[in-house]
Amino acid sequence: MPTAQSIRTFFKKNGYYFARGVYRPAEIKAMERDYDRIVRQLARTGELTTQWTGERQKKAGGEKSFITHTHNVQCFSAVWLQAIQSPRLLDIAEAILGPDIILHHTKLIQKPREDGMPFSMHQDWSYFPSVKDTMIAASIHVSAATDEMGCLRVYPGSHKLGRAAHTSGQEPCDLLDQYPLENATVLEAEPGDVLFFHYFTLHGSKHNRSRQLRKNMLVQMHAGDDEIEAGNGHPNARLTLRGWNHRMSRAIANSVTT
Repeated sequence: MPTAQSIRTFFKKNGYYFARGVYRPAEIKAMERDYDRIVRQLARTGELTTQWTGERQKKAGGEKSFITHTHNVQCFSAVWLQAIQSPRLLDIAEAILGPDIILHHTKLIQKPREDGMPFSMHQDWSYFPSVKDTMIAASIHVSAATDEMGCLRVYPGSHKLGRAAHTSGQEPCDLLDQYPLENATVLEAEPGDVLFFHYFTLHGSKHNRSRQLRKNMLVQMHAGDDEIEAGNGHPNARLTLRGWNHRMSRAIANSVTT
């Protein structure tokens, strides 16, 4: 078993860490059951699909394809609330972030069969910048994710670019032209595997060209002594997953988390 130090060292060097078998088969079965139930509920409310737009996305051939998407699945499902509190998940997150771990948001992303939407190469930081830049994602693979299914691709070490400008993936960017999606490291996964990556790490994915749904869940977390920059309107759960939230106050706790 990898040690906390080895996880931390690998992550610091590469900007990601790929963990196999974090969730057991019985756990994934229950998680997938509620994942599918969430998707059915989105369909009933007319909120099933969305697009990612912009010039770079158009170049990736994704301007006419869709994904199924929603934030904060813990608001839908107790199974998923328990899943994001898994000790095995949080032990790895603690190796990277330290003992205090705050949930910023979760995000369901399902790529439809045969033309599931790609994501052009990008960084995540501009969507929800944190003061100390400790934000990481844990991408939980609910289904298998092969290259044909549009699995995640990363550029190891690219987190050292820091806050690069215009790297949202939806706008022109000369820097991103130097990091084509085709040359990124392919990270195929099995159900229960989890990919952790820093929000500076360049990542993206191709179309789902297979006949299978690609199902994954993103868990965005930051350190307990960090906080989201003022004025950011992204959903922010502010849920303490482990340890202590050093930035919490009565006013924040009483506020609506939008």
